[in-house]
Amino acid sequence: MVKIIFVLAAAAACVSCAATRLSTDHGGKSVEAFNRSLIAATTRMDNTAMIALWEDDGVSLLPATAPILGKLRIARFLAGISAQFPHARMQSFDLHCFDIETSGDWESEWCLEHQVISLTEGRPVFDGRGKMLLVLHRERGHAWRIHSEMWNAGRAKKG
Repeated sequence: MVKIIFVLAAAAACVSCAATRLSTDHGGKSVEAFNRSLIAATTRMDNTAMIALWEDDGVSLLPATAPILGKLRIARFLAGISAQFPHARMQSFDLHCFDIETSGDWESEWCLEHQVISLTEGRPVFDGRGKMLLVLHRERGHAWRIHSEMWNAGRAKKG
C-alpha cells in the first residue's frame, strides 16, 4: 500500500508538469503563466494536458523509479497510474515555486507542492507533499516545455 501511495504521489507530481494552455509571452511572465496553468492541469488530473507540455525527449526523475525518458514513456507511466486508480480525484493542490532563473530559452525553478487525493471508497485520503526541480525549454513558437523534472517527497508542516 505504501508503494502504491508513493507511486501515486510521484505521478501526481508528474501531473504537475503539465498545462493545457501554453504561454507565448517572453521572460518571467510566461513562466508564471506556465505555473498557473500547471496548477490547473494538476488539479484536474488531466493526462492529455500533462503530456502537452513535455518536450519529446523530456526526462522525469522520480525516487525508486528508473528515469522515464521521452514523452511517450511518460504518457505510458501516467496512463498506468490512472488505470490503477481510476476513481482518484484531486481534492486540493498547492504549488509554490521559487528562484526562477531564466537564461535565453532555458528556465529553472524549484517548487514545493501539497496534494490531497481521494483514492476510492475504503481507502484513506492521500495527503502528500513534495519538492520539485523543473527545467523548462522555450521552443521556436515561444512555448515553454518541460525538458526535465525531478521530484522527491517532502515533509508535513509542523504545527
